[in-house]
Amino acid sequence: MHGIEMFLCAPKSAPCPCAGAFSGAQALETRSFHRSFPQYAPTPLVALKALAARLGLERICVKDESFRFGLNAFKVLGGSYAIGRHIAALLGLEADKLSYAALTSAQSRRALGDAVFFTATDGNHGRGVAWTARELGCRAVVRMPRGTVDSRVRNIRALGAEVSVEDMNYDACVRLAAQQARETPGGVLVQDTAWEGYTQIPMWIMQGYLTMALEADEQMDAPPTHVFLQAGVGSMAAAVAAYFAGKYAQTPPKIIILEPSAANCFYRSAGRGQIEAVEGDMPTMMAGLACGEPSPIAWDILHALASAFLSCEDTVTEQGMRLLGRPLDGDPAITSGESGAVGTGALWEIMADAQAREALALDERSRVLLISTEGATDPVNYLRVMEEA
Repeated sequence: MHGIEMFLCAPKSAPCPCAGAFSGAQALETRSFHRSFPQYAPTPLVALKALAARLGLERICVKDESFRFGLNAFKVLGGSYAIGRHIAALLGLEADKLSYAALTSAQSRRALGDAVFFTATDGNHGRGVAWTARELGCRAVVRMPRGTVDSRVRNIRALGAEVSVEDMNYDACVRLAAQQARETPGGVLVQDTAWEGYTQIPMWIMQGYLTMALEADEQMDAPPTHVFLQAGVGSMAAAVAAYFAGKYAQTPPKIIILEPSAANCFYRSAGRGQIEAVEGDMPTMMAGLACGEPSPIAWDILHALASAFLSCEDTVTEQGMRLLGRPLDGDPAITSGESGAVGTGALWEIMADAQAREALALDERSRVLLISTEGATDPVNYLRVMEEA
C-alpha cells in the first residue's frame, strides 16, 4: 500500500472495557441532550455508489460532519455534552434532565459563577468548547500548538475565546491548559484525553460523540461490516467503536484505526501491546490527529476492539480529499479536510492491494462506514490539495 503501514491485531475474546458507558441507551440519552439545541440537525450520511462499484464493495457511506452546528466539525458534540454534565453535577440534576434550556438557564449561570473553561486543541475541539462557553456566557481559554494555521485560530477567537499559539506541541499544550485551569479561580479543564486523576470529563466528552454514532447507525439501511475511525488521542474512535461493537455484538464490524505516520501513537502502542507515546514535533497536515499520547481510556477500548491500526502519510489523506471533493460521476461531492478524508484515502489504497484487502476481509459484501470529521478547516491548504493533479 502506498503511504500506509498496517498492524493487524489478533482476534480477542476479552470484553470491551467501559462497554456500558457507550451503550445504545446512553447514545439515546446523549442525543436527547443534543436534540434540545436549536442548532441541532442530524448530519448527512452520503452514499458513494460509484466509488463502491469501482472498488468492488457493496456500500460506502460517509458521515459528513462539516454540517455539525455550523462549526464545520464533530467535536462540539463532546465538549457541549461534557460541560452539560458538569453543570448537571453542580445542580444535582439527573443526566436525563439535561437540555439546552437547562444548560443556559439563570440557575445554571448562577451555579457556574465565574467559571473559565480551559482546553488545548489543534482546532476543532477548542472551537466546540469556545462555542459552548459563549452559549453559557462564560469565558474560554484555548491553548494551541506551534504550527497551527491562522484560520483555525481566527475561528476560535471569533467565538470570544482567549486564544494563544504556544511554542510547544499538542501534548505539552494539554499540560499547560491543565496547569492554568488548576491555578485559575473557577477554572475547569475540558480536555478530550484522560490521565490518572482526570477521567470524568474525558469520559463525558467521549459519550458526547455517541450522537454521531447513533445517527449513522439509524441512517444506514444495514449495519456496517467495517468502520474506519481516525485517532488523535482516540476518544472519538473508541466511543464509536464501543457503540457499534455493543450494538452488533453477535456480528461486530471490523474496526480500522487511522493515524498520521508522524503521530502514530496507537499504531506504535498496538505493536508493543502497551501505550507508547510519540514525542517532539509531529509534522503532518492532519492537525486534528497530531497527538502523541493516547488517552488511556481510549487505548483500553481500541486495544480490545480494533482489527487493524494504520499509520498513514499525508499523501493518503490528500488522495481522500480529492476522491471526496472531485468524486466519480454520479456520486455527490463532500468537502472534507485533512483529518476528515484519511479514511477514504486509506480505503482506496487498501482495495488496490490484494493482500491488505484479504487481510481486512473487504469484498463485494462489505458495507464500509467512513466519518469525514471536518470540512475545510484550512481553506488555503484545501485549495492547494484540490488543485493538484
